[in-house]
Amino acid sequence: MIWADVLCTPGERTRYAYFPTEGFISLLTLTDGSPELEVGMVGHEGMLGVQLVLGVGMAPLRAVVQGSGMAWRIDAGAFRKELKRSPTLQRVLNRYLYVLMAQLTISAGCLRFHQIGPRLARWLLMSQDRAHADSFRVTHEFLAYMLGVRRVGITVAANALQHSGLIAYHRGDLQVLDRRGLEVAACGCYAAEQKAYIDTLR
Repeated sequence: MIWADVLCTPGERTRYAYFPTEGFISLLTLTDGSPELEVGMVGHEGMLGVQLVLGVGMAPLRAVVQGSGMAWRIDAGAFRKELKRSPTLQRVLNRYLYVLMAQLTISAGCLRFHQIGPRLARWLLMSQDRAHADSFRVTHEFLAYMLGVRRVGITVAANALQHSGLIAYHRGDLQVLDRRGLEVAACGCYAAEQKAYIDTLR
């Protein structure tokens, strides 16, 4: 997967299922001609194309590679055959469906009710989890695009996190300095998403 690659668009027939082993994918929605907004993220914990598990062949969201990395890719038809052959695979992916539904639901509330700073901290934690690294490249413009806010809002929020010693940011290079502090700064949505994932492992 290469950064900015578009893997699917809404209403398009799903040709492949992707299982990232590195990197991560943003799930974006578009409403009434407004700029796209990130509502979910897929990394090594899940798959892109999970609608195939439900027997649906059309993509509901736009998927864009946000963090470059490797992924396993399988043709949609071959994936369906494997799904029918393996009750274990079906069971695991049903659990992932629950995780993804929880993430989308939590994101809706987060976008509506939480301020930019805590939302930014949550986004950075989610990205770090999937990037498997403390450092990654991201611009204020891109963050504003992902979070659906003005760039000036991202600048203020990022500066506050930097002044608190939680991150270091210079010309697009971002480093998480204090993971625990960033978790405290994030809204409760991050912890809620983590709990949803852990619940499926029990």
